This record gives sequence, structure tokens and C-alpha cells, in this order.
Amino acid sequence: MRDTLGPVYLITDGSAPANGDTVASVEKALQGGVRSVQLREKGLDAKGLLKLAKALRALTHGYGARLIINDRADVALLSGADGVHLGQNSIAPVDARKILGDKMLIGVSTHSLKEAVRAREGGADFIAVGPVYHTPSKAPYGEPIGPDIIREVKAVVDIPVYAIGGIDKDNLKETVLNGADGVAVISAILKSEDIEKSAKEMIAAFRLARGGPSGF
Repeated sequence: MRDTLGPVYLITDGSAPANGDTVASVEKALQGGVRSVQLREKGLDAKGLLKLAKALRALTHGYGARLIINDRADVALLSGADGVHLGQNSIAPVDARKILGDKMLIGVSTHSLKEAVRAREGGADFIAVGPVYHTPSKAPYGEPIGPDIIREVKAVVDIPVYAIGGIDKDNLKETVLNGADGVAVISAILKSEDIEKSAKEMIAAFRLARGGPSGF
């Protein structure tokens, strides 16, 4: 499952898009090279979430990108998404697997080494670890835990690890040097005045930090 989601894992947030609606904003990010999108719209009811999920499924399919649904296994199934991303208060990965089967991806948000190990042992295909830096969206989960946590988790967990929380093109190098398989972002792309350009810059910065070519 390594590199399943690519270097930049985009997470939507109803308050984030600066230039148009969620679908239009996500398309700009896809045009910039993003190949994984997590639909996280906590303000929508089930009907609205499923409608948006279906629209994003059609869009991401056209770009060969993966669509992950936040928390809702039912919406993931009904929309034909590629998987779900679970929080610490969600159903357990093993229970999500019973609903989704073996072909869909299961991600888990973690905030410590203990939670990361538990997610892996529970059957997660990938995890997000953070908040690495300060960010309003992750403030309820406590103070930033810093990029060193990535190295600690990678030492004992053998699935892809995505750094999350306050990450942008200027500070992501620290997470890469600590072994992150990718970075999960909201604001760094969706709150940009030029979403496509910001997506390209994030991907280029990640590749450069990895020691590879920055271009496509």
C-alpha cells in the first residue's frame, strides 16, 4: 500500500475553498497534480454529503485520483469511493473492514505513537499523524506534536504515514526528512488564491525534499 495516495493528500473543508465551490476547487487541485482527495464536510447532512461524494467520485475518476470519505462507510459504499478515513471516535478499522470489504482503503487519524500502533494493529491501510504544526482545524486535538513524531511512528509502523497539521510548502521538508510518505493538507491548497499553482508547488516541494526532480 506504500504511496497509495501520492505525496499530497488533499482534505476538503466546507470553510476552506476561497475560489468557488468544493467541486470546482477540488478540480483545480487535481489539475495541479493532486491524486487523492478526502471528502470531509461535517456541516452537510447525509443526503448532501452523498450528493457531493458522487460528484467528486465522477470528478476524481476522470483524473485517475482516489476519493476517500471522512468517517462515513455508508457514503463511501454508495458513492463508489475508494475508502474511508476514520477518527479516534469513529468505528474501529476492523469494523469498517466488515462493511467495506478488502478492496477499499481504510485510513485513521492518529495523534500519538500509541494511537498509530493501535491503528496499524487494527487493520488500517494508512494513517495520518498530527497535528505536526499549529492549525485551527486540529486545535481541538491539542498542541502541535512536531515533525519528530513521524520518525518515531515510521520506526514501528509499516504502512504509509501522512503528516498532517499546519503543513505548507515551506515547512514540509522537515516531515519528509523524518520519513513521511506524504502530507495531508487543507489550507495550504484550498485557501490559496491559485489552487492549481499551490498544488503543483506542494508536490514539487515534496519531491525536492525527497531528493528527486521537482517537476512533473
